[in-house]
Amino acid sequence: MAASPARLELIALPDFPLVKAGDDLATLVIEGLARAGIALMSSDIVVLAQKIVSKAEGRLVDLASVTPSPEALTVAEEVRKDPRLVELVLRESRRVVRKAPNVLIVEHRLGFIMANAGIDQSNVREEGFDAALLLPENPDASAERLRAELSAHAGVEVAVVINDSFGRPWRRGTVGVAIGAAGLPSLIDRRGEADLFGRELQVTMIAYADEIAASASLLMGQADEGTPVVLLRGLNWSAAANPASHLLRPVGEDLFR
Repeated sequence: MAASPARLELIALPDFPLVKAGDDLATLVIEGLARAGIALMSSDIVVLAQKIVSKAEGRLVDLASVTPSPEALTVAEEVRKDPRLVELVLRESRRVVRKAPNVLIVEHRLGFIMANAGIDQSNVREEGFDAALLLPENPDASAERLRAELSAHAGVEVAVVINDSFGRPWRRGTVGVAIGAAGLPSLIDRRGEADLFGRELQVTMIAYADEIAASASLLMGQADEGTPVVLLRGLNWSAAANPASHLLRPVGEDLFR
């Protein structure tokens, strides 16, 4: 008998409400699943946009409360950005990697190489002040909390990925990337295994959580879609779970640093 074809299903939760600081994000996801008539199954993966995690965790900053440092003023003039925004970027960063007009790429305090330290103002609106949204303090910990709450509610083990949009060197456009993950292997090391013809794999490591994040981004979108939570069903894995921080290349292996 022929083997069943591999199949992957992605479902964007419809009518997801706008998230505010202090909201119980797990409860909002559970309510969204109920509205869609979906019951979580073992090995389901819930992918959440970084923005709603940051909003729920109160990571909004009123730019009026930010006083730029002399360094921020200098950098802001060079990159042609709001000095208050540049000040936040510098506070959230270990170092500036590259800067040019309209471009400020940094090494985030969490180790990500990214534009503007992931600080965003798109799809961020607060009455009464000019808001900027920072990344979660600890995305892997945020993913683990959500995973534990969703698994306890469903009575099955599920996984969680927190997805953000990154630009990439040498390629145009943004793509979904996992900045937090729990309950699945973010990185799968297949070195030492054999390929189809018995040749030993020497360097193959799979950015599993990144591939999940990118697939979910197709439904999340980048503008006014309003679908920040995607359920991914149909994947199975045998590797041990590890957090998204395992995807960061160690300094000693980085040929471009």
